[in-house]
Amino acid sequence: MQHGVVFVYAAFISVALLAYHWMAEGEFSAVLTLSGVFQCLAFCLLGVHTLSTGSVQGISAKSLQLEAIALACRLSSTTWLLGYLPNDPTGDHLYQIFDALSLAMVLWLLHRVLSAQSETYQVDGDTLPVTPFALGCLVLAAVLHGDLDERPIFDTLWMCGLFLGAVAVLPQLWLMTRNGASIPAMTSHFVAVMAFARVLSGSYMYHAHEEITCAPWIEGFNHSGYAVLAAHVVHLILLGDFGYYYVKNLATRGLSSPLEIPDSWMV
Repeated sequence: MQHGVVFVYAAFISVALLAYHWMAEGEFSAVLTLSGVFQCLAFCLLGVHTLSTGSVQGISAKSLQLEAIALACRLSSTTWLLGYLPNDPTGDHLYQIFDALSLAMVLWLLHRVLSAQSETYQVDGDTLPVTPFALGCLVLAAVLHGDLDERPIFDTLWMCGLFLGAVAVLPQLWLMTRNGASIPAMTSHFVAVMAFARVLSGSYMYHAHEEITCAPWIEGFNHSGYAVLAAHVVHLILLGDFGYYYVKNLATRGLSSPLEIPDSWMV
């Protein structure tokens, strides 16, 4: 399995480098496209896990459901409107292609978890309610959305997708804490690569958040730009403890070793 994982990493990193240096010619906005590339890599790692082990153990269907809704919300804007796209050639098609590939991968994974390999799905551990998160994100997006699309419904859907992407990791972390002291390697790689994708996206938004304009509720305060930054910060805060144990496990035990977590992390 380790050779397959290395191949998947190498393939996506090569695509990312080609997109950044060849298509975007080093334009900083391409970092947003790179975020989409690594997001797709994360879902491919889960696919490698399901195919190589014949099991979906450790994968949260609820997390995948939130990711699917988040991607669909974002694509509802970026496939035909220009407001939230990278300002370089990768924003013409490549950015949307990788989001569409990610959505296809998520739907395929949901089929594996809920149908094809459902006998290995840990349904008793995947119990975190997600409807309140979905509704909460939609309400916040309706209040805090920007106006780059100049279409309130699609501005709201894009913001909702961003918020859902930030909290979609929660059911996965919840399942990990109820999964025993050992987490499958591919599952831990998935969470780590998704975090890296959010770091890339957040680094772009840090520089560009002032361009996400809105009709301010408070004069002179761009609430939409700061809401975008806050979503990225929340995601990284949620992964703080996980990141420490993941890096430690990677450095001491290697790429293909299950992630061992302490009893204090369990619920």
